[in-house]
Amino acid sequence: MSEILNTLMQDARVWQGHQHVRTTQSAEPTGYQVLDNQLGGIGWPRGALSECLLDAPGIGELHLLLPLMQRLSGGGKTVFWLNPPHTPYAPALAREGVNLDQVVLINTDDEGDFLWTLENCLRSPVTGLVMAWPGKLAAREIRRLQLAAEAGSNVCVLFRERRYAEQNSPAALRLELVPGDQQDLRVNVLKRRGSWPGQCCSLAMDHRADLAFREVPRVVQGPWSGRAG
Repeated sequence: MSEILNTLMQDARVWQGHQHVRTTQSAEPTGYQVLDNQLGGIGWPRGALSECLLDAPGIGELHLLLPLMQRLSGGGKTVFWLNPPHTPYAPALAREGVNLDQVVLINTDDEGDFLWTLENCLRSPVTGLVMAWPGKLAAREIRRLQLAAEAGSNVCVLFRERRYAEQNSPAALRLELVPGDQQDLRVNVLKRRGSWPGQCCSLAMDHRADLAFREVPRVVQGPWSGRAG
């Protein structure tokens, strides 16, 4: 029994309150050194869920993931967008160096389809990053997704409303995102595996790319729309 307890105490997934345990879990750098410093030099955990909690979309949350999208898509890994609130603006993604051949957008009709699709994206060996906008999730559903994330060993970021910060979650990383007064993004660490919460930093977003929240026409008018030849 003592060996089991010692193993658990040495596992960074068991939070020990006043102690910091350095995790050996693989991770991807965020691309922002100041944020990586607040995350113990780890970045986005692989094989685990991360949550970004915010009040409304369009505050710079996609720019936060941009370095990771650039790096993974450039390396041939697929970046999945699942149920984003708006259509991603492909020209801006391409301008910022994201390989559009590796970007897949999926919209589902109901909660059951969403969970099934997200699980399969997480388990796929081609996946590098999954960004999903799930809305309300029960604790058992988050645990189910956590198991899928562990099986796939990729990065999964769930964008959820900030009111869910009070909900218990098995996610390894939980970040609260708040727009600053100087076109910046304030990032508060609510939970980080192997350490205590409370770290915070501010990221400049004055040159952020317009990645998703641009209106695009539903009908594309081409040269065939004129008089038949």
